[in-house]
Amino acid sequence: MSTPEKSNVQQFWESGSCGEHLYLDGFSRDDYLEHSRIRYELEPEILAFGDFERYSGKVTLEIGVGLGADHQRLAESGAILTGVDLTERAVSHCQRRFEQLGLKSRLLTADAENLPFDDCSFDAVYSWGVLHHSPDTPKAIQEVYRVLKPGGFAKIMIYHKYSIVGYMLWSRYALLRGRPFLSLDSIYSDYLESPGTKAYSINEARSLFSRFDVKGIETNLTHADLLTSEAGQRHRGQLLKFAKAIWPRSFIKRFLKGHGLQLMIEVEKPK
Repeated sequence: MSTPEKSNVQQFWESGSCGEHLYLDGFSRDDYLEHSRIRYELEPEILAFGDFERYSGKVTLEIGVGLGADHQRLAESGAILTGVDLTERAVSHCQRRFEQLGLKSRLLTADAENLPFDDCSFDAVYSWGVLHHSPDTPKAIQEVYRVLKPGGFAKIMIYHKYSIVGYMLWSRYALLRGRPFLSLDSIYSDYLESPGTKAYSINEARSLFSRFDVKGIETNLTHADLLTSEAGQRHRGQLLKFAKAIWPRSFIKRFLKGHGLQLMIEVEKPK
């Protein structure tokens, strides 16, 4: 059953899938391929972490297909593929992309907290930058555990609390507004992407995935931390242009390597 919090998240992403207004000009085959090119140029860590060839021949679920670039990579790598998204907009984009490219997937509008699949249905689960938007992220992660087969693996990215992006937003919306005691949790919830967005420390992430065998957790600096790209759907304007011009990227790369926005987590379900 939808809650007001979930409806708010759904409405936000129905207005535009992640990156749509910034990096997608139309709905042709070439438009979708250009979106993929830009995505992986900005975020090469997706390809390294995703290791999409690993999904070949595996019954695979992607939670949060968005515009479908990663879903395309999974399909091209030979995954036996199912994809879900909370929004009809994203599912429609992914269906259109797959029709243009001649690829196959079972695509559904579905809630990550209540996946419409039987226990132990999938060999693998992939989700990039999605589960931290769910109002009940722990429940969504429990669902990943439930639908995975014993011995199955999942690769999931959620946001890292102690990130340059978080510090930037805190400076703008807490410090400069005379609210220095406002928490990072509140900052992410109110000012980063959809309402209620969350971010986690490494220890908090380990707790979230405590039922799994955790194979790795890593973070890295992103284009958002380094201000080397356009901002997301909520943050554009003159202040951003000024910040990009003066941003101390060399210092950040040298001394703050562990303060990137992405927590990339690989887990397995015990046999």
